[in-house]
Amino acid sequence: MSAVCVYCASGPVDQPYLDLAAEVGRTLAEQGHVVVSGGGNISMMGALVNAAREAGGHTVGIIPRALMKHEVADLGSGELVVTETMRERKRLMDERADGFITLPGGIGTLEELFETWTGGYLGMHDKPVVLLDPVDFYAPLLDWLRELSTTGFVARRSLDRLLITRSVSDAVELATAR
Repeated sequence: MSAVCVYCASGPVDQPYLDLAAEVGRTLAEQGHVVVSGGGNISMMGALVNAAREAGGHTVGIIPRALMKHEVADLGSGELVVTETMRERKRLMDERADGFITLPGGIGTLEELFETWTGGYLGMHDKPVVLLDPVDFYAPLLDWLRELSTTGFVARRSLDRLLITRSVSDAVELATAR
C-alpha cells in the first residue's frame, strides 16, 4: 500500500471539479492507497477525502492550526495532524507521500506542485509527480513552460519529470508506480 498526496482547491469551484476530486479519492481508496491531503474538508479537498473514506480508504490530513476554521478541518480523517506552520505542513505531506497528484487549484495548489516538482528535478526525492488535467485547466501554464524551455529558462529534463495525464486511472497508476 502506498500513500499519495493530492493537491487541489480548497475554495469554491464548479461541480465537475468536485466530481474529479471525488473520483480520484475513490479510485485511490479502491486500490488500497492512503490519501494524504491538506487536512481540509471543503471544496475539492473535502470531495477527495470524503469519497476516499466512503470507498473504505484511509485518509491522512495535515493542516496548520491557523487554517483549521478557514479550510474546515477534516475531523473525520483517519489521522489529522495539526502543524504550527505551512512549511511544516508541506514537509509532513512530502514525507508521508510516496507519490503526488495535482488537480486543478489556485495559487496554493500551484505552489505545492512547483515545490514538489522542483524537489524531484533537483534530486531531493525520486517520487512521481503527476499533473491530472482532464479538461486542459493547466494548458496555458504548460504552453508557457514549454516556451520557457526554448529560451533556456526551464530545462527540457525538468519538463520531462512532470507526468501529465488526462485520466484518473493513469494518474493513480503513475503516482503509485515504484
